[in-house]
Amino acid sequence: MASSTKYIFITGGVTSSLGKGIIAASLAKLLQARGFRVTIQKFDPYLNIDPGTLNPYEHGECYVTEDGAETDLDLGHYERFLNHPTSQANNVTTGRIYNNVITKERKGEYLGKTVQVIPHITDEIKRNFFKLGQDDAFDVVITEIGGCVGDIESLPFIEAVRQAKWDLGANNFLVIHLTLIPYLAAAKELKTKPTQHSVKQLLEAGIQPDILVCRTEHPLPMDVKKKLALFCNVQLNSVIEAMDAETIYDVPLLMKKEKLDERVMTKLKLSSKTNTDLDQWKAFLGKLKNPTQEVNIGLIGKYVSLPDAYKSIIEAFIHAGAAAECKVRLKLISSEELQPETVRERLHDLDGILVAPGFGERGLEGKIETVKFARENKLPFFGICLGMQVAVIEFARNVLGLAQANSTEMDPATPHPVIDMMQDQKNIQQMGGTMRLGSYPCELKKGSKAAQAYGKTKVSERHRHRYEFNNTYLKAMEEKGLIPSGINPESKLVEIVELKEHPWFVGTQFHPEYKSTVLNPHPLFVRFINAAIENKKLK
Repeated sequence: MASSTKYIFITGGVTSSLGKGIIAASLAKLLQARGFRVTIQKFDPYLNIDPGTLNPYEHGECYVTEDGAETDLDLGHYERFLNHPTSQANNVTTGRIYNNVITKERKGEYLGKTVQVIPHITDEIKRNFFKLGQDDAFDVVITEIGGCVGDIESLPFIEAVRQAKWDLGANNFLVIHLTLIPYLAAAKELKTKPTQHSVKQLLEAGIQPDILVCRTEHPLPMDVKKKLALFCNVQLNSVIEAMDAETIYDVPLLMKKEKLDERVMTKLKLSSKTNTDLDQWKAFLGKLKNPTQEVNIGLIGKYVSLPDAYKSIIEAFIHAGAAAECKVRLKLISSEELQPETVRERLHDLDGILVAPGFGERGLEGKIETVKFARENKLPFFGICLGMQVAVIEFARNVLGLAQANSTEMDPATPHPVIDMMQDQKNIQQMGGTMRLGSYPCELKKGSKAAQAYGKTKVSERHRHRYEFNNTYLKAMEEKGLIPSGINPESKLVEIVELKEHPWFVGTQFHPEYKSTVLNPHPLFVRFINAAIENKKLK
């Protein structure tokens, strides 16, 4: 390997959902704060090509990158922490690996050889490991291996990590193993045995972890750390305590306190380019933890029983709330529970309402009732993707008097398709990766609420949808006060609508939450929170 890039692999043991993504993002943040160019990639062991066709209940939200890749929600964490965009190359699944290998086999690229997991699948995994580090674009590439050590589907990835050490050399390769130290309340004792077994499985696969990061609800006493170091064959100062944190944004500072970045730099023979600069991060945390006011925001959606389905929206509220020095109390409400007779009772105590994205008819009428309530009661409203489309349907029905107005997604036979499928989507047979995806330009109407929020008239935002505002109804809606304040300059499609006579009523066809980061909270979320604060004062 000619590249001077250093590679860090993060594996997980004992149980899934320990927070490998947050540890990866936190370490990346600390190295970035020292002046290194860092990126993170996620390798997922499932057979889907990408999460685009996965139910949010199965996998949480599907995160969309600038280049239009449908990816794992951990990429959202990477971008929010590093303030740097990711791409298609940052998320690779088993499905993509096998797809690439089988495509090559069909083309005859293996010259008649028997195609096997080793070397063909592992070589393809390694090719993807090293892709981001080529051309010396980054000093450090952190790779998170999804799932758990010992899972059958993870075996080819673990074997590829083992081989990578010999390709890279010891000084360019590091394995961090994230594990759980459970506390048994009955015995009043922290147990190290699950971690010992987990490390043993890694050793059986030929990998010795360099650093152990131990998730725990209680501080690790020195005798427990010594035991872990002894039985897991790591140095004592490489046993890192990762206590449960008040917020994920505390984790970089907790990992700095535990000297995780210093251990990594020592082992990889990296010399720090600058002193760690976390001043902006600390300022954000200061505002987040010391709000001067609070607002109640209703998040109306159909996947509310799994908050991870709305991960980026929830995090965007945290960023915007900190910017406004305001605690955002989010109330997740299922749109299926909202009927004309219950809407006032459920929503009257809110300071603002966000209608969330989604697909399909379930819960649609509840969302329409929500929009009607926000419009008639001058309650700050923010609609995203389907949320904007619902606002258009509600306006068409209750202001234009088109009682059967709908989206052709919900009712293909509607006489008033105010939301309709784009022409280029009508003949699509495959569902995965075929929507309008990724970043598109948008031109804002001068003086509009959107333009005031952004402070400019040309922006670029990320999309994930098939259906669009039907321009046939544009003139009639504009005459009645629903303003198209954001237009795509090439396709002339409506990207933003807002109500003229309303304190804050904005719907976006794109997903602004994907671009909100700790250091750059999204302006539309910030303005929405400020509108909710104003509304609360008026109450």
